[in-house]
Amino acid sequence: MHRSGFVNIVGKPNAGKSTFLNQLMGKKLAIVTKKAQTTRHRIFGIYNDDKYQIVFSDTPGVLDPKYGLQEKMMNSVKDSLQDADILLFVVDVTDVGDSSSFLIEKLNKIPVPVFILLNKIDQTTQEHLEKMIEKWHQYVPKAEILPISALKGFNIDIILPKLKSLLPENLPYYDKDQFTDKSERFFVNEAIREKILLNYDKEIPYAVEVNTELFKEKEEIIFIDSVVYVERNSQKGILIGHKGEAIKKVGTEARRDLELFFAKKIYLNLFVKVKKDWRKNDRDLKNFGYR
Repeated sequence: MHRSGFVNIVGKPNAGKSTFLNQLMGKKLAIVTKKAQTTRHRIFGIYNDDKYQIVFSDTPGVLDPKYGLQEKMMNSVKDSLQDADILLFVVDVTDVGDSSSFLIEKLNKIPVPVFILLNKIDQTTQEHLEKMIEKWHQYVPKAEILPISALKGFNIDIILPKLKSLLPENLPYYDKDQFTDKSERFFVNEAIREKILLNYDKEIPYAVEVNTELFKEKEEIIFIDSVVYVERNSQKGILIGHKGEAIKKVGTEARRDLELFFAKKIYLNLFVKVKKDWRKNDRDLKNFGYR
């Protein structure tokens, strides 16, 4: 008997969803920064063993969309609420903002098992944690509530057995040697975008999209050409920096991560181009993979 299913991970921005996925997979699939909207695409991480296949789905943080890109991001969140066999809702216990009434309503109506994962418990007190547990018991009575620390790996080991016991009987959805649904170029794009998020402030990281135009793999080296798009000429100048030093730093840091990810030497060329107001243009968004 084989069991397979989709386990979808949702929550507010910066709740720790991507860190949690990376812990479960034992591999860095999703980029992680402290900036909101780090995750833009829905990413599948595929866990396999002899009797089970779990397709974990990491989604962008739930927000009130203000322009085209954010609307596309929220479409993937809505999809994840509809096609889940099990839903994991990640909550940042240090977040003092209001809980999402939209999500609470959905969690109570969704006809599949729901887990509330109270994350970042290493950053709070036992008293506050007990209050959070009681609050979420009241918000979503049917959910199982688990305190975790995705960053520290606390309680992560008890989650997989619980999920396996709830999976439906199914054949594998993906080949057993596959660990994600994304292409090599996607991970190149994300590695570069992560370094931009980490190295630049204000609007620059959010005005950036990356497209890898060349990915040529040889036995010991991979040749990569990637274009970093911004919305305005002024952003291009900031991104490149004085004598190209800023974009060179991004390229160096991204190359190091990619060499670890692909276990090969990487030759990475970065180019910066302007695509005016791409975040609001439906055709540009579609070309960048946002549906």
